Amino acid sequence: MSAAGPRFRAVLLDLDGTLLDTAPDMAGALNALRQEESLPPLDYAPVRAQVSHGSLAVVRLGFPGAEAGEFERLRQRFLAIYATRLARETRLFPGFDVVLDALERHGIHWGIVTNKPGFLTEPLLAALGLLDRAACVLSGDSLPERKPHPMPLLVAAERAGVRPTDCIFVGDALRDIQAARAAGMLPLIARFGYLGPEDDPDSWQAAGSIDAPDELLGWLLPAATATA
Repeated sequence: MSAAGPRFRAVLLDLDGTLLDTAPDMAGALNALRQEESLPPLDYAPVRAQVSHGSLAVVRLGFPGAEAGEFERLRQRFLAIYATRLARETRLFPGFDVVLDALERHGIHWGIVTNKPGFLTEPLLAALGLLDRAACVLSGDSLPERKPHPMPLLVAAERAGVRPTDCIFVGDALRDIQAARAAGMLPLIARFGYLGPEDDPDSWQAAGSIDAPDELLGWLLPAATATA
């Protein structure tokens, strides 16, 4: 490592649509549920665009006419199906394996702050060999608040042993950028994530964006050491 050292001491990441490409398994679970309900499968692209917004958005896409009680039954069934196939097709976004290795090699902590519930988050990370590598993992039900509230990011920084101002936060949804700004972290948009046609990331007031995971290293490390 050069004498300049890392520009930041930690990077915190959203999960779905930022670190992991979970959309194939979530779309598969939704279409399995639609099959149970004698409905044809949905195309992948519109489901992908909703994945960062969680089970509520995904199930609403699949069952737009369902009323409150029926919708909650369908949502719980969706979660049960999804829990059986968490890591069937889910993988790191291409290039993130190299990024995580580089962060660890340079002593930069990395962690997860997601609105995904813990009963899905931790088994998924464990299945992919990532749970024990992360400095911290905050799920949507870990605390009384979740993104866009800054509390999960602030707690994550504390658990990682760094100041919020020494952190970058990367996400693919407006709530991620809002939480990062409120926490005093540097917010970056993962443009390779699950942005939909209704999203306007240029209006989110992020510090910048990345089009691929390896671009994150340019924000974290001096140029001379980014791939060292």
